[in-house]
Formats: sequence, C-alpha cells, structure tokens
Amino acid sequence: MNSKTQQSPFEKEVARTNRRFQTALAAKEVMELKLKVGDVQGAYEAAFDLVDAVEKLTLVARQLPAYTGHPEAQKMIEQHIVENVPVRAGFTPEGWFGVDIPALLPSKKKGWTDYMRESLYASLRRFFRDKDRVRYPNCVIIFRHIYQRDRPERLIRDHDNIETKAVVDAVAFYVLFDDGPYACEHYYCSTTGDENKTEIYVVPQSDLEKWIHNVKNNENREMMLYENRP
Repeated sequence: MNSKTQQSPFEKEVARTNRRFQTALAAKEVMELKLKVGDVQGAYEAAFDLVDAVEKLTLVARQLPAYTGHPEAQKMIEQHIVENVPVRAGFTPEGWFGVDIPALLPSKKKGWTDYMRESLYASLRRFFRDKDRVRYPNCVIIFRHIYQRDRPERLIRDHDNIETKAVVDAVAFYVLFDDGPYACEHYYCSTTGDENKTEIYVVPQSDLEKWIHNVKNNENREMMLYENRP
C-alpha cells in the first residue's frame, strides 16, 4: 500500500468504531426480534449482548479524540468520563474510604470490566488530584451490591460470580499498602434499594463489626462521602 492510500491512525480507529457500531446495531435487532415474537427470556439474554456491544463501542469511541493528535484530547476525554459516569469517591463520617458506583458490577463471564476500570481510575485520579493518598493497613474491602427493589425480575447474583478485581486494583492503588489476603480481607453483601448501584468501603478490620451494625440499623441511608478525611 503506497503513502497516498495508507490510512492514518485516526482513520483506522474510525473504521474500528464503525465495526463496533454495526455489531451493536445487530445485537439491538436480535433483541427486538426476540421481543416481537414473544420470547421475553430470549430478549432478556439478547439485551446483555447489546449491553456488551455498546460498552465495547464506548471504549473505542472514548479514544477517538486522542487519535487526532490534539494536545488537550486526553484531558478532555477524562473530563467526559467523569461527567457521564458519575462515580463518587470520598471519606465517610467515620473516616473510612468509600466509592459509590451508579451501577451493578458485571458478571465474571461477560461484563464491562475495562469500561468500569477506566471510569473508576478517572474518578479516583480526579479525587486525589490535589490530595495526598491515604493508606489503610489491615483493612477490609466491603462490596455492597444494591438491587433496584421495583425490579423483582432481576436475579440477586451469587457473590462469587461478580467481577470485583478491577475495583480492588483501582482502590488498592490509591488507598492500600497491600491488597494481599493477609493485609486486606473482602466482605460481600447484597440488598435492595431505590436504584441499582454498588457501594465500596475500605474499613479497618477492627471496624468491620461497627460497619455491619451501622448498615443494619439504617439500610436505606444515602452513602455520605466527604472531600477530606475526618
């Protein structure tokens, strides 16, 4: 291929984005067809194929501006991620570190791990931009999976089928000395609430009983997060 017909990196990524877009459209058509013939279970399963395709499309599309060579592109990409995927990070009134993700985490078999990782890192980078990182020794990472209560058809998933590694890696980078099993334990629980979401807490091991007591006594309270640690 000569230099006149060779595609630029940006043109190659535009073509890649178009292929992802066509895959998403095909998944959407399958879902609609299943629904049209009354196959609700099939439509339900096809909807996850659509979710997967759209999230892969988003990952490619997010990087398109950077391939133009614009010097501000990466900064603006991160700004868009933070604005459109409003992950909250901060410190609880008890001094624990918390992250509030406005979605359920994906399953291990099929999910938006890369999408989640990019969104989480972008939000944590923004939060710690003008702060010193904190380090919790001998802690527990708590995953509280909250399912929208007015969607009874949504199955409460087994905890060991939920992908958490991307979250642990991101949180560990900013607030842990070590995420090994001797320094950091994991605790999982599920409940229902007004919307699908995931709350993550980093709590000293000595405070785990206190955290459980607080949640049991006020299950529906909003996750209060502050800029600075008390």
